[in-house]
Amino acid sequence: IEKIHRGDQMDGLLYPAKKTPPVAKGDTEQEKTSQNVTSSKADSLLKPNTDSTPASLSSDLKEKVVSILLKYSNGLWAHALPKVYQDTYQVKFPEDILNNLELLSDVCIVDYVSEVPRKAILYAKPQRFTDENLNVTEKVQRHDGVKATAEQQYEESKDQYLENITVPSLIIPSEGSVSIMVLELKNTNEVLIRQVYYSSAQEQMEDDMKAYYSQNSTVSPAQSLSVGQLVAVHAEEDAWLRARIISLEDNRIKASNYLFWHLEKEFKQACFLDIHFTSLFHYQVYYVDHGFTEFVESNSVCKLQKQFHSLPFQAAKCKLAGLEAFCDDPVLVKAVESQTCFKIFAVEILEKSDIPLLVLYDTSGEDDININATCLKALYDRSLELHLQVDALYTNVRVTSVFSDGSLYCQVPSKGLSRLSEILQKLEDYFLYKQTSEFNVLLPFCGKICLFPSKGKWARVEIKIIHTRRALDVQFMDIGTVATVKVSELKEIPPQFLREVIAIPPQALKCCLADLPPNTGMWTPDAVLWLRDAVMNCPEFSMKVIKQDGSKGIAHIYLFAPENFPDMDRSINRQIKNADLWKHQKDVFLSVTPSGTSSTKAVSDAVSALQIASGKLEKSFSDSAREPSSAVSTTDMPPPLPLPKPGELMDIYVSVACHPGHFIVQPWNELNNLYALMEEMILYYSRAEEKPVNIEKNKLYAAKIGDEWYRVIIKGILRNGFLSVYELDYGKHEFVSIRKVQPLLDTFRRLPFQATTAQLAGVKNQQWSEEASIVFRNLVEKKPFVAQIQAVNDSTNSWDRKIVTFLVDTSLPHIDTWIHDFVSQSLVEFSKSD
Repeated sequence: IEKIHRGDQMDGLLYPAKKTPPVAKGDTEQEKTSQNVTSSKADSLLKPNTDSTPASLSSDLKEKVVSILLKYSNGLWAHALPKVYQDTYQVKFPEDILNNLELLSDVCIVDYVSEVPRKAILYAKPQRFTDENLNVTEKVQRHDGVKATAEQQYEESKDQYLENITVPSLIIPSEGSVSIMVLELKNTNEVLIRQVYYSSAQEQMEDDMKAYYSQNSTVSPAQSLSVGQLVAVHAEEDAWLRARIISLEDNRIKASNYLFWHLEKEFKQACFLDIHFTSLFHYQVYYVDHGFTEFVESNSVCKLQKQFHSLPFQAAKCKLAGLEAFCDDPVLVKAVESQTCFKIFAVEILEKSDIPLLVLYDTSGEDDININATCLKALYDRSLELHLQVDALYTNVRVTSVFSDGSLYCQVPSKGLSRLSEILQKLEDYFLYKQTSEFNVLLPFCGKICLFPSKGKWARVEIKIIHTRRALDVQFMDIGTVATVKVSELKEIPPQFLREVIAIPPQALKCCLADLPPNTGMWTPDAVLWLRDAVMNCPEFSMKVIKQDGSKGIAHIYLFAPENFPDMDRSINRQIKNADLWKHQKDVFLSVTPSGTSSTKAVSDAVSALQIASGKLEKSFSDSAREPSSAVSTTDMPPPLPLPKPGELMDIYVSVACHPGHFIVQPWNELNNLYALMEEMILYYSRAEEKPVNIEKNKLYAAKIGDEWYRVIIKGILRNGFLSVYELDYGKHEFVSIRKVQPLLDTFRRLPFQATTAQLAGVKNQQWSEEASIVFRNLVEKKPFVAQIQAVNDSTNSWDRKIVTFLVDTSLPHIDTWIHDFVSQSLVEFSKSD
């Protein structure tokens, strides 16, 4: 199989790796056999053979072969040579030559890729070698001294090849954050990076190289270097760096950023015919750890010693997700280059492959910046952007959404809005004749632009948060609304429309009412509801821009109903300011539904509100959320989690570990059900309309902690607007804002609470030291175990139950590790150190 791989400096052919014969002998015997075979082959190539020497072929035939090979800079399969030869010269090629390709070794490089003689790749040799060898009429006998030198150099070069293939691949950590530095890019599908994870190891290696090559008097410049060989180069500032020589062209060895190339064995042998030849070379080398090339003199290049092969090459390529379709666009490439080169980023790895697919994040500021999404904005058609002018008046303005902080999004008639309507209509017409399942989003990631069905048409959305494999948050680019949707509801933009869709800037403009919060205080729930009722039920408004806050990307405006424009006293701003809506009520916050209201009505109201806020989204909640039995209740409890009897076993997962006397376990076989429940909670609560509700201590609620929704019990009500809650499925104590707590529907009470408090059996209960607690936490937290129950302390409340259990780590194939033994041993060690 031949596969073309295109690089920065040249096009190369990647070929199948040579097959390793099965081991049938002992190591020592096999090594001897291998050495004998190699030695015999070397001798046969060095000794003259009057029956089948390269000189026995006519110069005319060789010239024609050379002419063909010069057209195939990446090499030509030997078995293809006869056909190409006959097509080119209308003369049959002597096919018996294919059984002894050494006949062509003086004019081309023969790279054998299998034990079959014809299975080889032919490369044209440099013109100097070719010209000399075409004039040879018979094989010249060499002196024994020259032969010995050539054989020695061949063995050294062979050893170098064996060392090359032992360099390990660069490994991307499977856990934890990954940071990289961008070195350079040709396009967004070929971004050269270096992983920061290895920085200290690389620095140490280069210090060791400097010490070795600078202080070792026996080190001398390498002789007879060849294609693909790893070398050590004496670079600027007295540094020694690893580099690779890739190809030979015009009497100069040329390098590129390919890190893995087969060595050209026959070229090595040709080089040995004249050991003074290499001294005339200047080498162009590629620094495999730094990602750049340069020409160096031959006296600056040494053989790379084996001890410097253990660290993976640090320069590698990646692709930037979401930019693939425009990878060569000069505007985009320039934007990515200016944003990324020689900077360090955190990365999200979407696909692990030879060229991984990444999303870059700039984490240097207060907010993480998605570099991929930021650079994609470079493709906006600037003529379609709308820049609001201070003191300007705008009519036919549509308010598309209102947020709980009083900010709102507006659409203003513009060229961009008209262009958007046109392209969305094209998409609607296109999908009438297409199966939309062909365009399902298979790889969602933050910053990705997709399509979502809304108001009978398609809307542009950007993925903001990925909760689970099924649920994620999107922001409607032209409405401003943020909604939680299912991944299955998103569609890819068809390729033929992609550039048009991306080129239109977002048409939702973020605004806030001038002379009102957030500048003058906090919005109350009543004020938010009043504003929503006032603006969402009116098809259009007029507005006046008072000022622009460029740093926050928000316009301060006065908003008017058409009949009240431009009377400032009758503006929306003055009306809401004069209303008695700004007194905060104790322990009241925006939530799904007031106490006593059926969830069926609550869901209906939520859908209506969402339809208005986001352009009449045609969404539906899960059937379970629509059932009449889902009425909000503060008394119904889930069934208790069944626990094993003493002496029985249970597969568990440790979600939290404080110390051996207190940790939290979850039943392993119920984790999938818990994840499914949390997905449903995300989908429901993120779409539900906010309404006031009272908070009561020791009652069950749903709370938004981070980006997830959890089942919690209220443990305390604080004076600063925060609550102390206990996560009933994970066993954590958290503080959350009153505004982020909602009633827990009955449909979310069916699964037993998953967290059970545990104590480690087999160790004496005591006051655990900080060192012992840290060791135990690192040993068990976020890991699965087999629990052997010693005792169960039951209670009326499921969250007050406790088990005493042994923990057994069964992850190793033949050894079970009892955690209490390890803890006991650690306690002994700690006592000795004290």
